[in-house]
Amino acid sequence: MAKIDEIKVGSKIEPLRKTRPCAECGQPSAREHYPFCSDRCRELDLSRWLKGSYAIPVTEDETKADGSDQG
Repeated sequence: MAKIDEIKVGSKIEPLRKTRPCAECGQPSAREHYPFCSDRCRELDLSRWLKGSYAIPVTEDETKADGSDQG
């Protein structure tokens, strides 16, 4: 067990990801809320997704979508 304790004490832990600005407010992100800085910012973003504020644009030309243009 002593060897394991030595490794934990003496080792440097590198972050899994680089710190980036919060996607919501621009402050540095926190590891436990990545890519957000806090639970508040994470919940604000989730709220926008649930309300439908974020949407993927859809093309009006359905012939390209179903593959019938292989003529």
